[in-house]
Amino acid sequence: MMVLGVLRSFSLCAYRTRSFRFCCTPAGRPEPNSLRVPPARATRGVLFRSRPASLPGDGRTSPGPSPPVRGGHPFHTSPPLRALPAPLLWTLLKPAQKLVAIVLGRSIRKWWAALPADRRQLARQWVHRRRWHLAAGVSVATVMVAVFLLTHLDESPVTGRTRLLVFSRETHMELAALTSEAYMQEFAELLVPVGDPRHQVVERVVQHLAQRNEDLPEVSAVSWSVHVVQSPSINAFILPNGEVFIFTGMLEAVADVHQLTVVLGHEMAHAVLGHSAEQASLSHVVDLLSLVLLTTIWALCPRDSLALLGHWAQDKLSQVMFSRPFSRKLEAEADVVGLQLAAKACADVRAGPVFWQQMEIREQLTGESSVPEWLSTHPSHKNRFTQLDSLLPQALALRDSCSCPALPATDPRAVFSKSVRVLLETAKHREGGGPEGSREPPPPSRPPPTTLGVKSGQ
Repeated sequence: MMVLGVLRSFSLCAYRTRSFRFCCTPAGRPEPNSLRVPPARATRGVLFRSRPASLPGDGRTSPGPSPPVRGGHPFHTSPPLRALPAPLLWTLLKPAQKLVAIVLGRSIRKWWAALPADRRQLARQWVHRRRWHLAAGVSVATVMVAVFLLTHLDESPVTGRTRLLVFSRETHMELAALTSEAYMQEFAELLVPVGDPRHQVVERVVQHLAQRNEDLPEVSAVSWSVHVVQSPSINAFILPNGEVFIFTGMLEAVADVHQLTVVLGHEMAHAVLGHSAEQASLSHVVDLLSLVLLTTIWALCPRDSLALLGHWAQDKLSQVMFSRPFSRKLEAEADVVGLQLAAKACADVRAGPVFWQQMEIREQLTGESSVPEWLSTHPSHKNRFTQLDSLLPQALALRDSCSCPALPATDPRAVFSKSVRVLLETAKHREGGGPEGSREPPPPSRPPPTTLGVKSGQ
């Protein structure tokens, strides 16, 4: 279970950028009914996840039979052993590294406390005499770290943003294969059959997204496969090797196939941009620096209780100042790029902001507690709606340039706003005992189906 938790931490986990390089695929106007599927039966929750894709070179070949040795006893060779991917190995060793830092810092403090006063004075004099040597050593270490970071800078695909990559893409592909195997074992009894209409909807949307964005090498080089998990959790993620996992709760949360396309475009953007490798790289660097700080805390604090408090504060500050802001940045970037991928797939991108409005209202109606954005790994629903709404002009222009069918005149954002106003007015009449008090509120209106639309409830 510990390894499974470690693997899950690498499943993806978006950001604003100033410029994007997109071009339409040579494919022309999509078939109007290419994504139309039969309605699916209602379920309590839907989770979107793809099946693990086979990776090149991942298969093993069994060695042929060896010739028998004298005496008639056959000689068998053992299969080659594969080393664990570096990110997984580093994650498994993190607890041991922290323990070593704590023991080292505590030992330094105990050793210093046990020194006689004259020995302490001698130690201070030794440090003072060699202060320039020590400063030179620290400077050399700083330069080495800086050179290491500069030599591991990389350009993000699509956005061109400069980023730090400590682990290679091939290493993370190996890790993704292990992660997908772990998820397949975990969800073995919950996977929706391939013939289920819900699986077929997700499969067609994913393949359509991949086909319309095949001009991107990160999309065309991956075999995308889908897994739908029966679970009320509103969640979906895509691993770097193209494994799509989606829960039935997410399928029930989206109003139509356009919202589903935007959601899957967001998850596909994580895989295309390599956010898991980028996040693991930052975590690697921050953890190394934290070990130095952790050793210092345990060496300088006079008591273990104070050292524990300092350890806890250092961990929380690291999350608030580095990990969570970086995760929110990646989520915002995936929102932007995912909207572009959905636009090239001829989805009605106007449905994207509506989805986050729905999520915000759902959170308020269900009374789910929400943490402040600065404590969260994701932007707030309101901020995501605002960002996507501001990007719609560019997304619509990109959609028009890709020979997509014309959008209906009815804007889903206007339909949603009108439905919310009607529901609020009905609720006010009920509370005031007005003439509408005995009437049932009308169901919320949804955007009319288009060439990509499916009936609600799928």
